[in-house]
This record gives sequence, structure tokens and C-alpha cells, in this order.
Amino acid sequence: MLSAFTQAFRTPDLRAKLLFTLGIMALFRLGSILPAPGVNLANAKQCIAAAEDQNLLSLVNVFSGGALLQLSVFALGIMPYITASIIIQLLKVVIPRFEELHKEGQAGTAKLTEYTRYLTIGLGLLQSSTIVATARSGALFPTCNKPVLPDGSVINLLLIIITMTAGTGLIMWLGELITERGIGNGMSLLIFTSIVAQFPSNMFSIAGGNNGAANFAIIVAVVLLATLAVVYIEQAQRRIPVQYAKRMIGRRQYGGSTTYIPVKINTAGVIPVIFASSILAMPQLVAGFGNQTSKWVQWIMTHLHQTHPIYLTAYGVLILFFAFFYTAITFDAEEIADNMKRYGGFIPGIRAGEPTVRYLSYVINRITTAGSIYLVVLALIPTLAVIWLDLAQHLPFGGTTILIMVGVGLQTVKEVNSQLQQRHYEGFLS
Repeated sequence: MLSAFTQAFRTPDLRAKLLFTLGIMALFRLGSILPAPGVNLANAKQCIAAAEDQNLLSLVNVFSGGALLQLSVFALGIMPYITASIIIQLLKVVIPRFEELHKEGQAGTAKLTEYTRYLTIGLGLLQSSTIVATARSGALFPTCNKPVLPDGSVINLLLIIITMTAGTGLIMWLGELITERGIGNGMSLLIFTSIVAQFPSNMFSIAGGNNGAANFAIIVAVVLLATLAVVYIEQAQRRIPVQYAKRMIGRRQYGGSTTYIPVKINTAGVIPVIFASSILAMPQLVAGFGNQTSKWVQWIMTHLHQTHPIYLTAYGVLILFFAFFYTAITFDAEEIADNMKRYGGFIPGIRAGEPTVRYLSYVINRITTAGSIYLVVLALIPTLAVIWLDLAQHLPFGGTTILIMVGVGLQTVKEVNSQLQQRHYEGFLS
């Protein structure tokens, strides 16, 4: 990996792309620590510790690089764009027009991207309004009485909401700039930047507690083992062989080649963990606005905490469910079988048409079973390690931080290597 980046810096155009990407990432971090107009940053920092135990806030705070609880310009982070992308992808199954755009190729994809941008701004406006209302009601920092927002005038609150929404649009533009003019994977690199920015502070806070050295060593070992597992499983794939029949078009012969369909073990990626965490965090958010003496509020606060067995069980079950659900949406066995039949392809030993659909569904279900179990173990092991060590500080978002960091790192290295190979071939041919 280091050799790839060393060679990239020796190539002038790649060096320019890498420096441009690093500059955008630095600008993103600057916006994450720059407070919104009128926000008392000093009081916000003193109140952050009281709010970090709330699951939904912890979830969003990870993807914003700690900017949410500081009420900064980039407080929403990349979450509105992620949510909008997922919604548009799910709507392909419900709305026939979206499915038609998906099949139209580049023009249809551009139109879906436009819809995603509009929905991102709408979600940013909604989420920023919710955060400001939550902070004003005291639910954002429940045990802190220090003033964080300015006086309750409508103009000041609207200014904060507009600033956060504009920050969401700016983040989306920065991600697209990295994709177009940088090394690619713009949105993923911004998520990577947010997580990496908080990861060292969380790790060193463990070292500063009781039995700090021993606990730190154990957590580091768990993180390293999880990293090795992620690298191994994310690189693994099931290759379904596909044979294309020979065709004569005029005097030329086409086809007759053999290829394969690569199927990853973890097809759904990190989406099931995000969905599961969001759903389990909603009851606590609702309970935060309720009467704290009510029985249902007390039950939610007691049983739907990150370290409670009921929460951990529901967390694992929801991850399993969403892994199968999201894979079923993204991997359309019928569409793949139709495309293979259209171009004269077939799986050896399997008839074209409905038998191919059944075979692909059988294979993807078996692979998804292994992938979903892998996601559950990866998501729960860090939390179980924190419970076993009796740590006050938990690793944010469980093992998903490791999954995102390693996954984005591997994809970035692949992108750099592919661009290096292109330039190597150009030099060889010239």
C-alpha cells in the first residue's frame, strides 16, 4: 500500500490528484470544527460528554466527525446524502419510473443523481431543524444547563438551520469534486475522514481509565483481529462461471468466451448496521421528549441501552434481516438472468431462463447467510469487549468503524493502483 502511494507521488498528475484530495479533506475537517453562527462552542464542548450516550446522536456524530454535538457548519455530515441515496435506491422497486431511469444507462443515472441531490437538501433542512429544536428543548444535552444556542429569536434559529443545510450541500459538492478531480470515491473518503478523526481520541480515552494499559492492549488486539477479518472477507468473492456461445454476425465471429459473475460475501456492505442502529435509536430519541417518570420511558431507557441483552439481541436480528432485505434489492437475479440470455450467456450445467434465476437466488441466499453472520459478529464483538472490560468509553458505532475504514482504504488503494497501471501502459506503448 505504501509503495503504491510512493509511486503515485512520483507521477505528476497523480500527485496533483492526491494533493487535491488531501486539500478537500482538510477543508472538510475545518468545516466540522467551525461552529454555526451564534453557537457557544465552549459550552457545547463541556456538554458533549453528557450527550454521547444517546445512540442516535452517537450514530450521526460518528459520520459527522464529532461535528454534530458541536453544532458546527458541517454538523449533519454526510448522513443526509447517505439517507437520500438509500431512499432513491429503494424507490427503484416501488416506483416504475425510477426503474426505467435505472435501465436507461448514463442519462437515467444522471437523472437519479439529480433527484438524490434534491432529496439530500430536503433531508438536510429537516434534520437541521430537528437538531436545533432538540438542542433548544434541552434533549440534545439533557444533563447540561449551560446555554449553547443564542437567544430563542426566530431569525437566529433560522440562520443556524440555513447554515447547516448549506453545509450539507457543500459537503455533497466536495465529495463530487474528489470523485471527478481527485482519486475517486469522494463520499466514501469523507466518511473515512470523519471516522478517522475521532478514532484516536476514543482509543486514547480508554488508555486513560482504570487498568488503562491492559484495556488498551486488549482493545487494540480486538481492533487488529477485526481488521484482518474485514480485509480477508471483503476481498473474498464467489465467482459464478458464465459461458457465452459463439455467434456469427456477417463474416465475424463473436462470443465463445468464458467469464464469471463476482459475488461478494458481504453484498450489503455497512447498510444493514446503519439501518439497525437507526431503528433501535428511535425509541430512545422519542423517550427523551417524554415524561421521565413514565413507565414506558423508564423501560426504554433501561432495556434499549447499548449494553443490555435485549438491545444486543434485537441489534443482531435487525442486522440479519436488513442484510437479506438490502441484498434482495441490489442483487436482482431475474435481471441478471435476462441479460445473460439476451447476450447468449449461460451458466454451465444450468438452463437459461427460470432455472438460472433459481440457481442465482440459491447461491446469493447462501452467501448472504455467511455475510450477515459476519456483520453481526463484527458489529457486536467491540461492544461485548467493552462490556467485558467494564469500560465507560465505548468504541463509537461498534465494529462498523473498522469496516468502513478498512473498506474505503482497500478501495482507495485499488483506485491508485489502477491509475498507476494505466500510466505504466501508456509509457510502455509510447
